[in-house]
Amino acid sequence: MPKNILHDNDDLPERALLVSVDTGQFHAEASLAELYELVRTAGAVPYASMTQKRPAPDNATCVGSGMLDQIAEFARRESVDLLVFDCELSPSQIRNIEQVTKVRTIDRTMLILDIFASRALSKEGKLQVELAQLKYLLPRLAGQGTVLSRLGGGIGTRGPGESKLESDRRHIRRRIDSLKEQLSQVERHRSHLNQRRKKEGVITVALVGYTNVGKSTLLNTLTQAGVLAQDMLFATLDPTARALRLPSGKTVMLIDTVGLVRRLPHHLVDAFRSTLEQAALADIILNICDASSNEAQLHLSVTRDLLHDLGCQDQPVIAVLNKCDLVPSITQMPLIGNAVRISAATGQGIPDLLEAIEQNLPVKNVRLSLLLPFARSGLAAEIRKDGVVLEEEYVEQGLRLTALVPPDLLDEVREFILEDPAEPE
Repeated sequence: MPKNILHDNDDLPERALLVSVDTGQFHAEASLAELYELVRTAGAVPYASMTQKRPAPDNATCVGSGMLDQIAEFARRESVDLLVFDCELSPSQIRNIEQVTKVRTIDRTMLILDIFASRALSKEGKLQVELAQLKYLLPRLAGQGTVLSRLGGGIGTRGPGESKLESDRRHIRRRIDSLKEQLSQVERHRSHLNQRRKKEGVITVALVGYTNVGKSTLLNTLTQAGVLAQDMLFATLDPTARALRLPSGKTVMLIDTVGLVRRLPHHLVDAFRSTLEQAALADIILNICDASSNEAQLHLSVTRDLLHDLGCQDQPVIAVLNKCDLVPSITQMPLIGNAVRISAATGQGIPDLLEAIEQNLPVKNVRLSLLLPFARSGLAAEIRKDGVVLEEEYVEQGLRLTALVPPDLLDEVREFILEDPAEPE
């Protein structure tokens, strides 16, 4: 049997039936609408949906037996290729559902993992996706039997492929350990870059928010970055950094991050934590939401909760209402205090956003030219601890240097400044 076969959804889109079990624990209708977009993003056709209200999912088939018979009849009559459940299913539930309906079945987590597998471009992104998939599959290998033989045949099956998933648990665990080690190396490299940025006084501004709110479009508008910006979920998986020159002349580093969804599978939260931590390390965070969405406030809340989990309590967070051009009138705009209203597509409100960034800039290292007497040349070592020495030269009067000096050392070096302090770097 051929291995690692990828399915091209553009050739033959699968017709999907979406199934939701409303237990009252979350907004089922809104979650189902999001599942619709996820299915569309994966390349399938969200043909129809069915919802059943239950106090809890059925242990054997998630939905009740009567509902399952209705699903089977509908799938047969309408030639449905795929069932997508808006929850996480156990292997036995999937097996039982497929036995009754004769239709391939996946859950919400499998769908999101599939989208991530098709979108990851960087080495780190691919490693993270594979790690998340293997962690999800490892406890599900028992009793899978012939189920694994179909991997690579459609939505919910992209990624590592048969050659890895048909191996035994020990091999899967070894692969997981290997992926963790590779990711740790990538994280160490990123940590080094972040430390270097901090030492050199680079100010970072992170774009965070729900998926498909226009973060990549905003990045392109502000920096002409040319990154992929599409009207679909998870258009961006890998963080992108671009320089942004503010009206005052200061330059900051703008970082685009992966978008969020409600009930993001914990496998993905864990696997992409290093990517999301770009926000935790940023000096300023732009929490972006879609002003035209009825759930704008909920989306901002989801992002705030994640930022809190990442330890982002101390950084300034600027709420940004994007897509304001799609809102008919100001009276229909979400009531979110101190939010900056913009349209990344038209440029509306961009000057206000840049002003808000300027007002929240932290105090950074200051570029100075100094002449330290030999008796005070030890100050150079103190500057190196949290600052950067760009140029140095021993002259007759002492040590002459150009450096990015930390703010707490400004008073000590003030008498040795050769020229007026420059703007903070």
